[in-house]
Amino acid sequence: MSYLQQVDTELSRILEMEKKRQRQTINLIASENYTSKAVLEAHGSFLTDKYAEGYPRHRHYGGCENVDAIESLALERVKKLFRAEHANVQPHAGAQANMAAYFALLDYGDTVMGMQLAHGGHMTHGDKITFSGKSFHFIPYGVNRETGRIDYDAVERLALEHKPKLIVAGASAYPRIIDFERFRAIADKVRAKLMVDMAHIAGLIAVGLHPTPVPYADIVTSTTHKTLRGPRSAFILCKKELAHEIDSAVFPEMQGGPLVHAIAAKAVCFHQALQPSFYEYQKAVLDNALVLATELKRLGLNLLSGGTDNHLVLVDLTPIGVTGKDAQEALERVGIVVNRNSIPFDTRSTWVTSGIRLGTPAVTTRGFRQEEMKTIAGLVVNIITHLDDKGIEAQAREEVSHLCGRFPVPSIE
Repeated sequence: MSYLQQVDTELSRILEMEKKRQRQTINLIASENYTSKAVLEAHGSFLTDKYAEGYPRHRHYGGCENVDAIESLALERVKKLFRAEHANVQPHAGAQANMAAYFALLDYGDTVMGMQLAHGGHMTHGDKITFSGKSFHFIPYGVNRETGRIDYDAVERLALEHKPKLIVAGASAYPRIIDFERFRAIADKVRAKLMVDMAHIAGLIAVGLHPTPVPYADIVTSTTHKTLRGPRSAFILCKKELAHEIDSAVFPEMQGGPLVHAIAAKAVCFHQALQPSFYEYQKAVLDNALVLATELKRLGLNLLSGGTDNHLVLVDLTPIGVTGKDAQEALERVGIVVNRNSIPFDTRSTWVTSGIRLGTPAVTTRGFRQEEMKTIAGLVVNIITHLDDKGIEAQAREEVSHLCGRFPVPSIE
């Protein structure tokens, strides 16, 4: 019996249920992954007991010599991984990293350009329900209705018209390569700063399978738990001349004491991403996404932009008359976990949506490869084109169970 079982049987029972769910379902959520046991060990360590306001060698508490070494190691590794001039590994999550970037560069009410949520952007890129949309004047840009790709000429026209102080590039549901060099050129035309949120594609960037924003952006933000396969946390990269502004925005302006256990887990994550095997993993993520997209398209589904260049696929369900919510719920009944997602020019609410987002980082970590992706594509299409067909659902559940049995989740087995 574990200590948790002895102390809190109810919570222990729920954790066991979640372990079972992860083992017995196929995770196609593009923003999720499975960390390594080493990351879990660092993240769940006694470091959670240490308070360490401030930065290495400039703490407001005693007893920080070892956490200084941990944070310095994480900083050294992430700068090496992305060839960055300066880094901050204290942000708790991607939203906080973005908040710190805004605080470092902007005054309340300043004009900013960011990608619309329904077109693939993130909530913190200016959506009105978030601090970003409430604190700053965001001008949204999006994708071309015909191609489903970012219309860089339209972005430039908006920039010339509105003269933003900051342009935000990056996305949470955009399946194509992002042209950071073009964004830099647009920003330069209006003397704006450029910030890139690379949260989704950081792992691909780390190994050179997606162009890097680091040479072009003034500030780069990212999470660590998506394609980077680390803990649920974040970091910031920036030019040396913005180091003071970024560090001050994180602490003391935005956060208090850092989560030292999370910083240790990030250090492990960056170390693992620097290994040659990480390139092979990211290549498999891309290969799996391409196979998934090709097969879904062959089986009749409409893909935004026609396919994918990265780890995710965005499916437009409008032609088959199914909502994203209905598709998500039907797939979950058979053990395939996806998220409903708005599509560009969506006429449905963000709670219902007209699309679903699929991603391959988690299943690739689990060992799925191209043949399995073809099988999954067939299951997805069969389920969402036969909603509430109990016989088809029962057969799909058996296939999902068989696949999950063949490919255990590495970190919890």
